[in-house]
This record gives sequence, structure tokens and C-alpha cells, in this order.
Amino acid sequence: MDADVELDCRGMLCPLPIIRLANNLGDIAVGATMAVVAEDPAARPDVAAWCRMRGQEYLGEDLAEDGVPRFVVRRLR
Repeated sequence: MDADVELDCRGMLCPLPIIRLANNLGDIAVGATMAVVAEDPAARPDVAAWCRMRGQEYLGEDLAEDGVPRFVVRRLR
């Protein structure tokens, strides 16, 4: 899955990947996408829940080149 920006959150534990997502999503244009690469198992449900709570679109999950989960979000507002 393509993303306009990728955040490398490898090695970070909850809630740091979500904090980085929240702090950086405003830096991209509405309609653009951001991927969060995170090994923390909590990132899987947390990214989707954060998108629902913040009115953003969770596009799904794939894997980074090194096999680490990668969660993709589209900025809606």
C-alpha cells in the first residue's frame, strides 16, 4: 500500500506510535496518506481506534520491507 509519508516507530511502545501519528498527521495535506511502522502489538488496535475517534480514515495494514507491521491512515480533515 502506498503512503505519502512514513513514520518509523520501530522500538516504540504504546502510546508513542499514536502520539507520533497525532503530532505529524497535521503536517500532510487533506487526502494524503501516512503510514505508521510499529512493532508494538498495541499499535494494531490503537491506530484504527484513533482514526475512528479523530475522524480520519484507517486504510488497513501491510508490512514494511523488513516485515514490521505498517498501518496506513488517510487524513480527512
